[in-house]
Amino acid sequence: MKVIHFGAGNIGRGFIGKLLADANSQLTFTDVNQPLIDQLAHQQSYQVHIVGQEHRIEKVQHVHAINSQDPKTIEYIAQADMVTTAVGPQVLEKIAVTLAKGLLKRKELNNNKPLNIIACENMVRGSSQLKRHVLAQIPDSNHEWIERYIGFVDSAVDRIVPPMDAANDDPLDVTVESFSEWIVDQTQFIGDIPIIGGMELTDNLMAFVERKLFTLNTGHAITAYLGQLYGHQTISSAISDPTICAVVKAAMLESGQVLIQRYGFNPEQHAQYIDKILGRFANPYLHDDVSRVGRQPIRKLNSEDRLIKPLLGTIEYQLPHKYLIIGIASALHFRCNSDPQASEMAELINEKGIRQAVKQLCQLDDYPLIIEAICGEYQLLESIRK
Repeated sequence: MKVIHFGAGNIGRGFIGKLLADANSQLTFTDVNQPLIDQLAHQQSYQVHIVGQEHRIEKVQHVHAINSQDPKTIEYIAQADMVTTAVGPQVLEKIAVTLAKGLLKRKELNNNKPLNIIACENMVRGSSQLKRHVLAQIPDSNHEWIERYIGFVDSAVDRIVPPMDAANDDPLDVTVESFSEWIVDQTQFIGDIPIIGGMELTDNLMAFVERKLFTLNTGHAITAYLGQLYGHQTISSAISDPTICAVVKAAMLESGQVLIQRYGFNPEQHAQYIDKILGRFANPYLHDDVSRVGRQPIRKLNSEDRLIKPLLGTIEYQLPHKYLIIGIASALHFRCNSDPQASEMAELINEKGIRQAVKQLCQLDDYPLIIEAICGEYQLLESIRK
């Protein structure tokens, strides 16, 4: 199986790329980072450090690499059996241009073999969004061919992949936690579904997308934001703080009640899932900086993302949301000079005040009492900033 994977960063190499390589795929990474591509093309292998209760090293071999701006990338797409991505939500629109050219080349070559494209991004229905970007680059006369032969398969991905220690000798080495989850919507495939170890099939993807968004993503973000406020450097250090852990767990239990109402999850099993995630946060071998996890706070405060969406769910089902509101208020305190969104948010708060910032960032105009509650918690958190 010929696979071209967009994104040769840590997540691409340590998670999806590794699963594809383990499935004996003919795997080609593509990325705009030329030094990274040169190194991958030269070595054609790298090591994945899997850390948890046990630490083991697994080697990924026989991979290829090409710059995504190289015209040959279009030829690779034209001949591929599957395309995957791990580029980040904001980059999907950029790679859509190259994908569209590859699909048009595929049609020109009369290659009518089914091709499935899976965006493995930290977002809701990333492949469906990628499809819209791709179709916008393709003449309407070719859309029917795309619908017939090209599948855009949505997925939910979950694996913590922090930056590799800069002191490491090999820049291609990557560290990942032992836990991983890649769930795909089996109803969206065109043609046969490939068998890939670690890829799980479901016909109810949104249940798993929101389970991850409302639990892992919600808890991770609140841990980072409260962690920074309380002066912690890493996620593992922050979650080991009893005050922070209590708030994070309570917020995850609040968002979990939404999932139980909406999808009928078993309450006891979901409580165990929350405890498992808290254990993952506490993994001392994952030196994950709170500033990395907290970056892009404007995106994370969007009404469709990990903080506001579960809050809206609690409003929908008339459920408690005290600790989610604390988490949202802590996000508004996030500061990171190297993150443009954090700087933009701080400037907005300084210029327009916290109330107007909440209204603009969180899209909560219909809930004035919620806005007041967030602003109140924001003021309370001012006193603990370190």
